[in-house]
Amino acid sequence: MADTRALPGDVHWYDLPDDETETGAGTGTETGTREAAVSTGRPRRRRLLGWTRRAAVNTAAVLALLAVWELLPRTGLVDPVFVPPLSTDLAAWYDLLVSGQLPEHLEASLGRSLAGFGLAVVLAIPLGLLIGWYRPVADFLTPVLELFRNTSAVALLPVFTLLLGIGEPAKITFVLYACAWPIVLNTISGVKTVEPLLVKSARSMGLGPVRLFQKVILPAAVPAIFTGVRLAGATSILVLLFAEMIGAKAGLGYLILDTQSSFRIPDMYAGIITISALGLLLNLLLVAAERRFSTWRTT
Repeated sequence: MADTRALPGDVHWYDLPDDETETGAGTGTETGTREAAVSTGRPRRRRLLGWTRRAAVNTAAVLALLAVWELLPRTGLVDPVFVPPLSTDLAAWYDLLVSGQLPEHLEASLGRSLAGFGLAVVLAIPLGLLIGWYRPVADFLTPVLELFRNTSAVALLPVFTLLLGIGEPAKITFVLYACAWPIVLNTISGVKTVEPLLVKSARSMGLGPVRLFQKVILPAAVPAIFTGVRLAGATSILVLLFAEMIGAKAGLGYLILDTQSSFRIPDMYAGIITISALGLLLNLLLVAAERRFSTWRTT
């Protein structure tokens, strides 16, 4: 039986040449393929444009700050003796780098900071998980936590110095104490704010306490834990500088205080620039680690 499919107008399929029929079919297939490719590429282009726009805005803000730093001293709006132009500070930074002074101080500070920060991560995360998950432990330790978390680490520095001396153990313990609190508190918050529906659903599927903690509680608390870890990373540098300004013979804090007291102002700003770059790099590394351990998240 003949196919009586109709085409637009009075033209029927059997009135068309064979090559025109095939061409029309092929064109429809190719058009569909192109439309699918275009619809798939649009979200990618939008994401790329959004990332480019954010990067441009952030870069523009940083460049504007650097330009202000360079121009204000040169125009006399600020005293160039106390705030040298950025180019002068960068030249001093390069001289310290070439002379070997900057790497020496950076190595000393980095070793102390990473040691205290690493110990805080290893000790504070399990403690926070324990307090957040087990109510009896929380009831027992909460008063002590409230007492010490409201006590400034800087106020306890003389105590660490009296007990441990002015050597490396005192500085590392000081950094450990200061870094532990952001991690502990954010870990507790992450555990306690897990969606109750997730817990009920997991229990209804027969998960025991250990599996429930492993499969539901811990993954859901990862973002809050890494928020505390990033805060502790910044804290590890800030409090260490204070400790090095009081009792140290090497380190970025010692470099800043020594250059300020000897009125080598560009060298002082070189140390500050190094600290800022170090903090930024550490934060970027922690953000990358957070993304690595949060690949299950869809948003």
